[in-house]
Amino acid sequence: MKALPQISEAEFEVMKIVWKYAPISTNEITDRLVQTTTWSPKTIQTLIKRLVNKGALTYEKQSRLFVYTPLVDQDEYIGQESTSFLNRFYGGNISSMLSAYLDQDKLSETEIHTLRSLLSKNSDKGGSKSV
Repeated sequence: MKALPQISEAEFEVMKIVWKYAPISTNEITDRLVQTTTWSPKTIQTLIKRLVNKGALTYEKQSRLFVYTPLVDQDEYIGQESTSFLNRFYGGNISSMLSAYLDQDKLSETEIHTLRSLLSKNSDKGGSKSV
């Protein structure tokens, strides 16, 4: 597995837009983020530039526009972050994590039902996944 760049929370917000709408121009990214954040267009442009410098985004100049596409796969990045979180806070033990959530009533009945369904599907495959 290749090393993925470290992406801040703010940069992650930019990445979510690019992952969803790529290829996407600077103006389109800015238009979407000013609706959901309090960031100025200059701040958004700085975040985009950082992501390019980190190797998370690439761009192509089309006439007077810069059009961005991701160099980092969304599922791969989220998987890495999830594993990192699990290892950091729960020693890689998913049972401990779920137990903590259940003890604090942080999972709804719907979420518990979904987890049961996922576990059932996994056991039907005859395999067990380790984290």
